[in-house]
Amino acid sequence: MPTNGEHPVVHVLWINAGLSCDGDSVALTAAMQPSIEDIVLGVLPGLPKVVFHWPLIDYQNGEEFMEWFWMASRGQLEPFVLVVEGSIPNEQIKSEGYWTGFGNDPKTGQPVTVNEWLDKLAPYATAIVAAGTCATYGGIHAMEGNPTGAMGVPDYLGWSWKSKAGLPVVCVPGCPIQPDNLSETLLYLLNQVAGNAPMIPLDENLRPRWLFDLTVHEGCDRAGFYEQGQFTKEYGTVECLVKIGCWGPVVKCNVPKRGWMAGIGGCPNVGGICIGCTMPGFPDMFMPFMDEPPGAKISSRTVAIYGGLIRSLRSMTLHTVDKETKWRHRGPALTTGYRPTW
Repeated sequence: MPTNGEHPVVHVLWINAGLSCDGDSVALTAAMQPSIEDIVLGVLPGLPKVVFHWPLIDYQNGEEFMEWFWMASRGQLEPFVLVVEGSIPNEQIKSEGYWTGFGNDPKTGQPVTVNEWLDKLAPYATAIVAAGTCATYGGIHAMEGNPTGAMGVPDYLGWSWKSKAGLPVVCVPGCPIQPDNLSETLLYLLNQVAGNAPMIPLDENLRPRWLFDLTVHEGCDRAGFYEQGQFTKEYGTVECLVKIGCWGPVVKCNVPKRGWMAGIGGCPNVGGICIGCTMPGFPDMFMPFMDEPPGAKISSRTVAIYGGLIRSLRSMTLHTVDKETKWRHRGPALTTGYRPTW
């Protein structure tokens, strides 16, 4: 096995052939903390050498590209991290054909389904990362009434599944994913492989805790308006968006705090409602979009009463502090209260 100093070369095998729009691959190219270039070029101290086998950027193609996946399926590539993008269709409900495939079997010339790749690669993977809401929890393709039986990677492998390194599926949701959330998770896992980090801390839905512990509301620029009972009824204002459909108070996501790119953007920050795309129940549990969430009907009315009182009290305080003190003036007398000690 090739090495870089004391550390092995870590291969990142990326399958983007699930039911997906490739938006998570595209998003990752915008990551800055760290950038994908930082990881690939090895400019970060302590990281092992990393080789990406990623359809979006790989200069290899055809059989040359696919051979890395076949090597991994035979247990001949060690260690490797498998990244899956897109939801996993249920191939068992197909009487003919297939839902989605990734490369061809050289023995038969037939497409290899994503399900088959998961079956082949999961036993040998050091870690599996489900990138984006489709891969994590099924996403749009798994909504009620879909014909594919689509699901997330944990649904397919099992929520109690563990890699040979003892890692469950690591889920980084987002539709599409917040770029730095994915690059930072990959950075953590690579540090773990190198022995520089403890077991990655995940929540009950297998999301990295440090990224998804807080709700949209807790990091939102508009949270102060909610507290004061100020809710907008139309787009384009600065008040809280709950009454026009924002699910921010209950959705686990750090985008308002982190922004989208270079700290800029994030759904509520730019006037858009949160529709819950980082949650396992998305989209069904959050529809219809742009209607006031059920819980918000009670909470917003309660907060409106409390917030009205708070605004009145703060207005009174504002009138006492939004003025200069009386001792700032010209003239021969010093009225600041200073008393000389000599």
